[in-house]
Amino acid sequence: MAERQILWADDEIELLRPHIMILEKQGYRVTPVTNGEDAVEKVRTEHFDIVLLDENMPGKTGLDTLEEIKAHDPGLPCVMITKSEEESLMDQAIGGKIDDYLIKPVNPSQIIAACKKIIDRSSITQARLSQDYMRGLADIGRRLAMGADWKDFAEIHQQLCAWELELDDNPRLGFGTTLQDQRKECNREFARLVEREYIDWITKGDGPSMSPAVVREHVMPLLRDQRKVLFCVIDCMRMDHWMVLEKSLRELFHVTRRIQYSILPTATPYSRNSIFAGLYPLDISRAHPELWTRNMEDEGSTNRNERQFLDHQLKLNGFEFKPEHKYIKVIDLEEAQNTLKKVDNLFNHQFVSMVWNFVDILAHSRSQNEILREMVPDEAAYRSVVASWFRHSPLLKIMQAFQEKGYHIVVTSDHGSIRVQRGARIYCDRDTSQGLRYKIGRNLRVEDEREAFLVSTPELIRLPADNPNQSLAFAPEDMMFLYGNNYNKYLSHYRDSFQHGGLSMEEMILPVAILEPR
Repeated sequence: MAERQILWADDEIELLRPHIMILEKQGYRVTPVTNGEDAVEKVRTEHFDIVLLDENMPGKTGLDTLEEIKAHDPGLPCVMITKSEEESLMDQAIGGKIDDYLIKPVNPSQIIAACKKIIDRSSITQARLSQDYMRGLADIGRRLAMGADWKDFAEIHQQLCAWELELDDNPRLGFGTTLQDQRKECNREFARLVEREYIDWITKGDGPSMSPAVVREHVMPLLRDQRKVLFCVIDCMRMDHWMVLEKSLRELFHVTRRIQYSILPTATPYSRNSIFAGLYPLDISRAHPELWTRNMEDEGSTNRNERQFLDHQLKLNGFEFKPEHKYIKVIDLEEAQNTLKKVDNLFNHQFVSMVWNFVDILAHSRSQNEILREMVPDEAAYRSVVASWFRHSPLLKIMQAFQEKGYHIVVTSDHGSIRVQRGARIYCDRDTSQGLRYKIGRNLRVEDEREAFLVSTPELIRLPADNPNQSLAFAPEDMMFLYGNNYNKYLSHYRDSFQHGGLSMEEMILPVAILEPR
């Protein structure tokens, strides 16, 4: 590692020679100056990794010097050192984008700590993360070997997402390929778990909290406590997406993250209707036959009754609101801006629910748009685009407005998505559903049964049968179902696209975030 360069400006620099000697023994090269003018000139003509500034120097003060240094090089870290403990001075320094603030007298260890914290942070962080990752890798391997259950996979998925976010921030960590391999292995074992236990989860009630329980378990307790609640469902939002968005909200809210599992298929017509109705699709079709549509390929048609489903669920559990609960579906920018403009009208309602479709639209549009494919080549780019959208979206402004009015906000997703890589040949009749990650139809047959989770009748997994003799096939891991005709053509076309409907951690293990206003 090259010597780290420190510029130290202090009119009493001669008294600090012992400090400088200790810093130089630690591998730092210190350039001392006695006034602000010389400090600014040095910054303009030489390279430094950090600047130490005395606040009270004759001539140009430390704050004035800071302003000129930041104007020349906004990214150069500066530490203010002063005898004053006045809060107003601290505020001025922080407003001037100071990176740290030390009160005299300072000892060498304080200076070394400040320098390490600022200029050695990256290398120290990377070393720690590498150690943590190796320990975590061993822990995941142990869990998988012992037979991980749904609770283990919820924790494993969140841990993998956290490491992926760390890699986004520290791309030189070097364990990206190992992490990808680890996720593939976990998804392989997760798919086996779901195939073995999913039917028991949804029939015996000994599995994870699933889509139908979201409102009952996470929204209704707040309403019973007379809290004002905004319930947001962000269509197709994955766990890693939420973990990025969460960073933008922690200044406004105390955030509690819980998890839910999406039902199968991990597709809007099934999972989101289950959230709003509080029922599995089979039970929805029986309880509300007039509201359940058989055209499951048309999401606009199949989810048009979410408001009615939610009203039924609320009334069944004893909730009646005056004024009544407000439901809003945001499918484009115009609708989002209109909702923001009229947000004040929503504060008369104790309970407001919203659906936001941007993330789902992005996933579907990417597979059909070459420019979007280039902009979003992988999961890291997907997270970045979702984060950028959220920071500049009306949704964040709406959340801020609700926070100011004292609302609790519950945020979740109906399903996630996965970037598909491999094809599985499937054979079926012409009336079979069109999705790449799941198929519902008659005479379903896959070339290799290891490449599908096959269900003989929809009723087994609490889905209604639209026609006699229907069966289902779900793609595990990163597989997609393709027909034998033009197999290679469609494999090439859809490889690397984000799809949903099947069984993977990314599609099934979802956040439920409770945001309590600070």
